[in-house]
Amino acid sequence: MSTTMTLPDGVDWPEFQPGWVWLVGAGPGDPGLLTLHAVNALRQADVIVHDALVDPRILAWARPDAELLFAGKRGGKPSPRQKDISLTLVELARRGLRVLRLKGGDPFVFGRGGEEGQTLVQHGVPLRVVPGITAGIGGLAYAGIPATHRDVNQSITFLTGHDQTGEAPGALDWDAIARGSQVIVMYMAMKHLDRIARRLIAAGRDPDEPVAIVTRATLPDQFVLETRLARAAEDARAAGVEPPAIVCVGRVVLLRQALEWAEGVAPRNLDPLGLGRPVEER
Repeated sequence: MSTTMTLPDGVDWPEFQPGWVWLVGAGPGDPGLLTLHAVNALRQADVIVHDALVDPRILAWARPDAELLFAGKRGGKPSPRQKDISLTLVELARRGLRVLRLKGGDPFVFGRGGEEGQTLVQHGVPLRVVPGITAGIGGLAYAGIPATHRDVNQSITFLTGHDQTGEAPGALDWDAIARGSQVIVMYMAMKHLDRIARRLIAAGRDPDEPVAIVTRATLPDQFVLETRLARAAEDARAAGVEPPAIVCVGRVVLLRQALEWAEGVAPRNLDPLGLGRPVEER
């Protein structure tokens, strides 16, 4: 991949000032999903503090002389402490560097960007936030699963499968989520998927409700497991699915049978919802 890219003319692209930190979302993986503001940041940054899930092809767009610092946090593996990452951003900014904090997905969607931003503000470091495409939307789209569909859902719930202790979130009202969420999209839920599924079923969720588990979302080796709620964890183990993954619960998963565009395969079912009439007539 070329390390040069020309940004469109006619736009007043922001200047990355020394001593600033930009919290930038790199999207779910595919470099083509990077925003132009993110590319602009890569072209100006002196140092890039990046997550484990940032594709190396994206880092190739950095200035040749930019310093790359790895700050990836992976569940169950040795990782830098969040406090240390945040204070590193402060220290680099105080040295007068243009600091790009490059995070997978969107920095404010289960990305700890809010925590890092608070630390910067508390230490008097100016910041800018560049949103990115979050995996719970972009990853599902690449799997052929619309996050919303008029014939299925008028609401969607995004949640994390573990809290700060690493356990399934105890602060969530699982009963209310099971009853009120037409579609549930879970980040970081693989470790506790069996327990979460049991809670949802006990609260009235259909054990046969469609589930999709998407790993390596938007990348050439993306893998999608289609299963049902009651057996999702068992099927994931049998298929060797490993985190990170996005788990989608809801009837929108059925639409993958018609919209599985990324794999280049013919539709399996032109009416996966079984409505019996053309979409344009609904």
